[in-house]
Amino acid sequence: MEIELTHKPSYTHVVVDLEGGESIMAEPGAMVSHTTNVGIDTTTSRDGLLSSAKSMLGGESFLANEFTAEGGRGTITLAPPTPGDVNHHVLDGETLYAVDGAYLASDPEIDIDSEFGGLKSMLAGASITPLALKGTGNVLIEAFGGIEQKELADGETYTVDNEHVVAWTESVTFDARRVGGLKSTLLSGEGLVMDFTGPGTVWYQTRGLDSFMAAIAESFGGGGDQGGDAPDMTDFL
Repeated sequence: MEIELTHKPSYTHVVVDLEGGESIMAEPGAMVSHTTNVGIDTTTSRDGLLSSAKSMLGGESFLANEFTAEGGRGTITLAPPTPGDVNHHVLDGETLYAVDGAYLASDPEIDIDSEFGGLKSMLAGASITPLALKGTGNVLIEAFGGIEQKELADGETYTVDNEHVVAWTESVTFDARRVGGLKSTLLSGEGLVMDFTGPGTVWYQTRGLDSFMAAIAESFGGGGDQGGDAPDMTDFL
């Protein structure tokens, strides 16, 4: 399998060249195009990709599409649903954690499950349920906006707004908390943050989808003096 990322970083397009018999799993809606010899199978089984527990807890789709090159080499292209970047990770018997919504595609051999973010995160109101991507093979992670990478030394801590977190390596520990009290949260526009402590790597996105949707709604006068209902933001994405 060969993977190429084009049009980075704003509108990243994933080109996957498969050998005959090779497959790649992807979230529904990720497929852009494919050669005629690529077959598609939609599955809900664990072998296909996602467990029902992960689907309910992590927020990802319960269904997954498996694309297989039949009778020779084939090509499948993929893209995220929103403008942004994609990172290609090659796992070697390790675990990569990603927030729900960041998963785009992976080798069928990658084990994907959900894990609670810990009692402190739940109590902080974060309700964080990271996806654990385990095993050996290719993983593609998507983001809204560009993806930044932060390398953390042993014991070094770095804080990222909850809305911007994308993924982190298994060696990194984290906790979620609120920024200040209710008054400061309302005035600053900030809410939940995640504190990551190294050693390891953290990836975060340069834009927040919720903030973007709020800005678009405000520009259309949703709930403002002009009256009327705010537009459905999914119509613009």
